[in-house]
Amino acid sequence: MLVRRLLFRGSLAVTVRAGATLAVSAAIAIGMSCTPSAAATRAPVTTAHRAQLPGGGQVLFPGHLLVALYGHPGVPALGALGQQGLSASIARVRKAAAAYRMLSSVPVMPAFEIIATIAEASPGSNGDYSVESSVSSLRPWVRQATADGMYVILDLQAGRASLLAQAKTYQALLELPDVGLAVDPEWKLGPGQLPLHQIGSVSISEVNSVVSWLAALTARYRLPQKLLVLHQFMLSMIQGERDLDTRHHDLAILIHMDGQGTPAAKEQTWKTITAAAPAGVFFGWKDFYAKDHPMLNPQQTIERTRRLSMISYQ
Repeated sequence: MLVRRLLFRGSLAVTVRAGATLAVSAAIAIGMSCTPSAAATRAPVTTAHRAQLPGGGQVLFPGHLLVALYGHPGVPALGALGQQGLSASIARVRKAAAAYRMLSSVPVMPAFEIIATIAEASPGSNGDYSVESSVSSLRPWVRQATADGMYVILDLQAGRASLLAQAKTYQALLELPDVGLAVDPEWKLGPGQLPLHQIGSVSISEVNSVVSWLAALTARYRLPQKLLVLHQFMLSMIQGERDLDTRHHDLAILIHMDGQGTPAAKEQTWKTITAAAPAGVFFGWKDFYAKDHPMLNPQQTIERTRRLSMISYQ
């Protein structure tokens, strides 16, 4: 059973997972294959005048493995990224990424996944149960990480807010060639829903509106292939998932399995999530320092997850 609690730090409602694994129920998994969906291998439409990714090139996947530190600056309870300052966070994720270099057949790219909009227990001034970090507060982390050859992902915990509206808030950062976007349906609320009372969900039409906008932004500013991460640990979190729009070559869409618990439970969740995914997506996996029992080491993580394109640590 899922158990959660809220810790408060100033005006922020800091969300912390607690308890057992977030495994998909047996009823959901009945009749489904455990073979992961094939990842997309097509290259985006590129030109010699487009900007480059860290380390060069214009295609993210399948030519890279991202290793990311997840959280919010200055808020330790939200993840590993907030447990130390900026320079120490860069050093920490570089060390984590280095552990995969001998295990990966493709270049390993360190990354930050920064929670840009944070689920809140109260409705707030906008009534949307989500606190939006300012662009100016995130810019130093983005600027320093990208200057050091890292990739940055901005994560949205939208509450009742529009995902597209929140994404547009960070357009100035998303116009950079090494900044991508993540959507966390767990914290997307429907009318009358409240944080922590249920696992949230998002309609595929709302996801596709973000897909279309982000792809157009990438093309307009002649950016390299941009990452869009969809977090998922239950099939119900993405409603109508089979209709995900994967036609845009400018985007690399990645479904990120971020369940927690025992290795066996996490592996079953992984198999269920990847089996249900539409064609044309890539896959990610999250390791939890405190909530996995035990947490897999890098070699175990690679061995248990096929066609893996992103690993994050929380």
